[in-house]
Amino acid sequence: MADMALSVPRRSPLAGAADRLAAVTRASGGAVRLAELPFLAQVNVRVDAKGAAADAVGLALGLSLPLEPNTVVRAGELTVLWLGPDEWLLVGAPDTQRDLEQRIRAAAGDEHVSVTDVSAQRTTLLVSGARARDLLAHGCPLDLHPRAFGPGRCAQTMLARAQVVVVARDEPGSGFWVLVRSSFAGYLTDWLLDAAAECVAEV
Repeated sequence: MADMALSVPRRSPLAGAADRLAAVTRASGGAVRLAELPFLAQVNVRVDAKGAAADAVGLALGLSLPLEPNTVVRAGELTVLWLGPDEWLLVGAPDTQRDLEQRIRAAAGDEHVSVTDVSAQRTTLLVSGARARDLLAHGCPLDLHPRAFGPGRCAQTMLARAQVVVVARDEPGSGFWVLVRSSFAGYLTDWLLDAAAECVAEV
């Protein structure tokens, strides 16, 4: 019997906000750029940082897991965020989560490692432009000055009362990633749009 199941197109949490995000980018003349980066692979890994498995996982991924708190390492399209002494978040290109999981499990072998696909749990907002730091500072308690939170830094924090992970991107002018739970994505986007309009009006 033929498979009659209907294929439902994927829809990102902020698919309906794309036009509003683009409009703010245009209105600000590029001073603030807001966009969703949908469907990025996100894999949570917990492993003893001092154990053999951590080294094996790093080799399999082509990088060393960051050991300094709140730092980021990159290799190609893969970004690894330090979340805790034995916890990391791997962020990669869309639809690569299964491959990442398999590589990590194979590398760890019989060593204890926890690997969880959390790709559907969050979406990612790109916040960039000359006023990006000012925009985030409206609702974030972090010191976002480049001396304190420069490229290659990340942190779990609050933004407009929403729990997020903020990543300072390391390419020139690339701004920040804001990883937010899908259930809070609409709320946070509305806040960012309002704050961006205020930021641009201050110029």
